[in-house]
Amino acid sequence: MAHRIDHYTSIVGEDVLYEIYKNARLLCGKSIVHINSTYYGGGVVEILSALVPLLNDAGVETGWRHLRGSPEFFTITKKFHNALQGDPLHFTDMKKKIYVEANEDFSLYNHLDHNCVIIHDPQPLPLINFYKKQQPWVWRVHVDFSHPDKELWDYFRTYLLRFDAVIISHEAYRKEDLPVDQHIIHPAIDPLSPKNMELSEKIIDKTLKKYRVPTDKPFICQISRFDKWKDPEGVIDVFRIVKEKIDCRLVLCGSAATDDPESNMTYERVKKKASQDIKTGDILLLTLSDNILVNVLQRKAAVIMQKSLREGFGLTVTEGLWKGRPVVASNIGGIPLQIEDGENGFLIQPQETERFADTIIHILKDKRLTEKFAVTGPTTVKKKFLITRLCIDYLHLINDLLSKY
Repeated sequence: MAHRIDHYTSIVGEDVLYEIYKNARLLCGKSIVHINSTYYGGGVVEILSALVPLLNDAGVETGWRHLRGSPEFFTITKKFHNALQGDPLHFTDMKKKIYVEANEDFSLYNHLDHNCVIIHDPQPLPLINFYKKQQPWVWRVHVDFSHPDKELWDYFRTYLLRFDAVIISHEAYRKEDLPVDQHIIHPAIDPLSPKNMELSEKIIDKTLKKYRVPTDKPFICQISRFDKWKDPEGVIDVFRIVKEKIDCRLVLCGSAATDDPESNMTYERVKKKASQDIKTGDILLLTLSDNILVNVLQRKAAVIMQKSLREGFGLTVTEGLWKGRPVVASNIGGIPLQIEDGENGFLIQPQETERFADTIIHILKDKRLTEKFAVTGPTTVKKKFLITRLCIDYLHLINDLLSKY
């Protein structure tokens, strides 16, 4: 269910809502369109699922389009996604051809006569070459591309030079070799979505029973797509150290985005590594796309982990903080923008497996930390990382861009 702006009054207050309406009035009669590569799975979809209805409710005509592509296209763009985050890439003319042709095909099916076009991530990037540009175009990159594959980045820049602005999540992602204006806008969560809304104890208990998640001992949880950058195998290594000291369980829960063909392979590797622990019931692997389940797991977890190797921002961290749970996460990408070490969670270098484990053991033994984070976590998110703030940031940027046209 899409939510209207006034549904957020009790959470953020009337001043925030007025700010949205005030900035939206300046865009009366204007239209915006967001374009990404999937309608299902991942943080981009979750953001747009909340942001698009809010902008429309505020009076700004806002559309959302999905780029269609073949399995070969998504295999290639997954390689691009990895290379943008630092993986080496064997870049060939055939890869370029498939990449560009999918975007050209999209242009034959979709008119973009909107006043502002916002492109999300690399998949739809070449679209700008197939339209008569008469409005500002924005590229919103959600990943950590501070150290991209050079050949790929040089290729992307040929498209980006036609853009009016780039949105990044962190100052560290700013590219000195890109003359396009770059704006920092932090992602956000929707506190009223099924994944983040308040739940009754009755629903929590019913959901745990439905999915056979035992509550006989505390569990550690990581909610992430089965993606190598989320390091699910490393999470298992951490858990096995913790298990030697404290009787607990690990729950790994994640689903695949439709534009991520590598997720099944990652899942099979994780399943193989965890096979013995799965048999004993010490590790649960859940691949269900149920946002209520995710909400329940995050609310009931003794500790939430996010042991990412790369992370553009890390909305699962935001979600854990919002629910007031202790979060232990990698000190990389956008995660340190959210966690103040020791105040509302803990930051660990991703390669420090022992320290991850020691920190989790410390939390499990000290209830005062859990009580502290139950207050500081939600306070951080309410102040900085809710969808209403993101709505305002987009309105500010779009108003500024249109004032120059």
